[in-house]
Amino acid sequence: MDTLQDWLAHCERLHPKTIDMGLDRVREVAQRMDLRFACPVITVAGTNGKGSTCAMLEAIALEAGWRTGVYTSPHLVHFQERCRIRGEAVDPQALVPHFARVEAARQGVTLTYFEFTTLAILDLMVASGLDVAILEVGLGGRLDAVNVVDPDCAVITSIDLDHMEFLGPDRESIGREKAGILRAGRPAVVSDPVPPQSVVAQAEALGADLWLLGRDFNFSGDKQQWAWAGRGRRYPGLAYPALRGANQLVNASGVLAALTALRERLPVTAQAVRNGLALVELPGRFQIVPGQPALVLDVAHNPHSVAALVANLDAMGFYPTTHLVFGAMGDKDLEAMLQRVAPLADRWYFCDLPTPRAETAVGLKARWEVLAARPGLPASTHAGPREALAAAVAAADPADRIVVFGSFFTVGGVLADGTPRLQARHLGT
Repeated sequence: MDTLQDWLAHCERLHPKTIDMGLDRVREVAQRMDLRFACPVITVAGTNGKGSTCAMLEAIALEAGWRTGVYTSPHLVHFQERCRIRGEAVDPQALVPHFARVEAARQGVTLTYFEFTTLAILDLMVASGLDVAILEVGLGGRLDAVNVVDPDCAVITSIDLDHMEFLGPDRESIGREKAGILRAGRPAVVSDPVPPQSVVAQAEALGADLWLLGRDFNFSGDKQQWAWAGRGRRYPGLAYPALRGANQLVNASGVLAALTALRERLPVTAQAVRNGLALVELPGRFQIVPGQPALVLDVAHNPHSVAALVANLDAMGFYPTTHLVFGAMGDKDLEAMLQRVAPLADRWYFCDLPTPRAETAVGLKARWEVLAARPGLPASTHAGPREALAAAVAAADPADRIVVFGSFFTVGGVLADGTPRLQARHLGT
């Protein structure tokens, strides 16, 4: 197996399940590999806001001159996007020897695709001489493969209903799983404004150093700027983060709390904070592509993130027609997602996605019609995200708005051949 694609194909064949909750197998292999970071580690769990939080932590640390490593999942287009060293996606070939290290240490232990690839990326990061490692937790927290690493600071972002078949039926159950990343005596930053009591109780039971939004840190703002204050530190007169959306201030507040909690080991200047927040980039999170018609890309794929997307779209102002390109996994709360975006919908373009977990375009269209939220709206089905976007571009006037949202497969599908704006031009706008 000489290439990353060879190894990924190998990982897909190893385990009968896509998700197999539990840390025993991963921990056994990690111990054989002697996976230990020599730098501060920040882990980030939550339902929404994890990717944005990791990107802001990375951007500020880079501006402060630190050598950063970031692990996030899933990817939009290419697998190697999951690991960034010093702000750049790693070369696919650089991952190959680390996959080989996992295979050598596995000794017959069955690992899922996510577990195997996580260990390979962590191994590369350990070998990269980092000043700080930023690790996004995949699903839940307590039993996620990332949790084999003991963090120096844990961040929990917003918690809402998602992956309930694995994490439990309500926010309290889900919060209990997320709180599994907390460690005794170490900072535990919770940026959810109204966290489940289970998170607070777990932090207190462990003796973690709990930082709560509204108690240990807070933010305020007006139309021009915002300010943050936390234990022993203030950042007044900040420009708004480059990542769009009102929810980004909550994420940024958690970021500044985490960096303040680690300031003895990972000092950052006020200027690094300002520059990092001004320069941070993260494709697919309320990403507005310049041009006409307006084009918005967002990986909102559960009711909570779709509600945030709708609020952000409302704030954009008036558009004669909003065209919605949508593809999503069949195990999501699709009715709630469709219901929340219904007031903005003028025309739908449902698409198939290249994974068995996805609901079909025909199935999505049927679910929308059963809701009867706004009967009679035009709705079409398409073989994939690019075909759906092409149809939306063909139908849209320059003053209209096209929104591509849902699964990472949906947004990644329209990003696969370069920027969607170039695609749109090619398609005739």
